Amino acid sequence: MKKLILISLFSTAQLFSLTSHAALFDDTEARKKILELEKTMQSQNQSTQAALSELKKNQQALEQRLTSLEAIAKNGLVDVQGQLETLRQENSRLKGDLELATHNLDLAQQRQKDLYTDTDVRLRKLESNAAPAAQAVAEAAPAAAAKETEELKQLEAANVLLKDAKYKEAFSAYDKFLKDYPGSASAADAMYGLGYSQFALKNYKSAIATQQKLLDTHAESAKVPDAMMNMANSQIQLGQVAAAKKTLRDLVKKYPDSEVTPTAQKRLKALETIR
Repeated sequence: MKKLILISLFSTAQLFSLTSHAALFDDTEARKKILELEKTMQSQNQSTQAALSELKKNQQALEQRLTSLEAIAKNGLVDVQGQLETLRQENSRLKGDLELATHNLDLAQQRQKDLYTDTDVRLRKLESNAAPAAQAVAEAAPAAAAKETEELKQLEAANVLLKDAKYKEAFSAYDKFLKDYPGSASAADAMYGLGYSQFALKNYKSAIATQQKLLDTHAESAKVPDAMMNMANSQIQLGQVAAAKKTLRDLVKKYPDSEVTPTAQKRLKALETIR
């Protein structure tokens, strides 16, 4: 572009120079030179105009492409963000379902274990005691069995409420169970359910306190790893990243074979990226 303009200026200067000094040539030759220069200038002007027109077209096309790309990028970003949010919600729901299913399975296994242990103990007592003692045990057995049946029914009802995501009702049911049967072999299970209900109700501080009580009073319970996982999740919700990291590290170290340990390891790895 600059080159064409310079050529045009130079040609114009030549034209003026020749016109001023036309007297040095004869008329025929001077006119011929002037006509040639005019043609050259006209051709160069046409080339310059064509180049300018082409540049304008290219600029307009570029602006249109940029506008289109900006619109595509904007719409695409909104769509991707929407898909990510949907996936996050679905992932959260699936995690909740998995935790509930794991919780119910653990409860069922613990109940079977407790029933087996209790039955074995009673049989041994019956075999070792004399007839009067055996008779006393036999007389007390129906009452004990009835109490045990009611106890299990109450705990199972609380578990069903938790499974159905009726967290307020589940909280009340677990709380009543712990008050009615404080010495129950299933107290740790009920305490975990109580803490999980509090977590689901977003009472994260209360959930942490409940699960810590489980750790303090039922350190040998199979529910301890689950309680620690629930504590870490509550700490994360409260923004207590350092505390959550410690809880998860303790869980992984003390219970490497627990079913929740792989999840704890993944969550800890994610938290390690937060400084």
